[in-house]
Amino acid sequence: MEIIISETYDEMSRLAADMIKHQLLKKPSSVLGLATGSTPVGLYKELIRLHKEQGLDFSQVITFNLDEYLGLPPSHDQSYHYFMDQNLFHHVNVTPNNIHVPYGHTEDIEEFCQWYEDQIERAGGIDIQILGIGGDGHIAFNEPGSSLGSRTRLKTLTKQTIDDNARFFENEADVPRFAVTMGVGTILEARKIIMLANGAKKADIVAQALEGPVTAQVSASALQLHPDVVVILDAEAGKTLRRADYYKWVYNEKKRLIPGMIGKTT
Repeated sequence: MEIIISETYDEMSRLAADMIKHQLLKKPSSVLGLATGSTPVGLYKELIRLHKEQGLDFSQVITFNLDEYLGLPPSHDQSYHYFMDQNLFHHVNVTPNNIHVPYGHTEDIEEFCQWYEDQIERAGGIDIQILGIGGDGHIAFNEPGSSLGSRTRLKTLTKQTIDDNARFFENEADVPRFAVTMGVGTILEARKIIMLANGAKKADIVAQALEGPVTAQVSASALQLHPDVVVILDAEAGKTLRRADYYKWVYNEKKRLIPGMIGKTT
């Protein structure tokens, strides 16, 4: 696992976008796993800029989103499909048929979840998975207690997650209580994972996930088991890491001596 502590949110976003850019230049038909929420918005803005100013091509890219609220149609302004349309898909040349977002109105949850897993496998697996981290340490909607071997499934949201997301809805009662989500096991099968976190509110849970024990109570801690994870934090999110000085030293030495190794775990 490589941990990069950047100075600012914008720098964090640029670093992540640069890694995706190099992946697409190397493999234009890359399969990207995408996340929603406020954290990756800066990353998506930078990818849009790279597309418009440098011609970064998304025409062969295949995407799979992590999750979606149960009961919200893609047109709902708080659905994750709508979020992706507004923050990325409508601004780059991604092929609509290559976009996959869990469907919140499916009538047969189990059948849909198996179909989603099959589609990821048919696409050849995910090359780079983008993640954020929830206030209780969840990745996607894998709430505390989720099996570290879990697959795409229906998940009941915790009170903390509902409270955290209530700011996006008119009333707390409007926040969905269920979501379709990739499982931890599904996420860990991605060839490379980039996790982003910013802000002081995430500092303690980031430290638990990265330097604490691997536990189902903090599903992000399972990333410690993956062979190729890059975690990019802003200064506030990384401020309680016990080994922060070491992570900064490693990053600065790579920039100075072997810049091509940034984003490659050692």
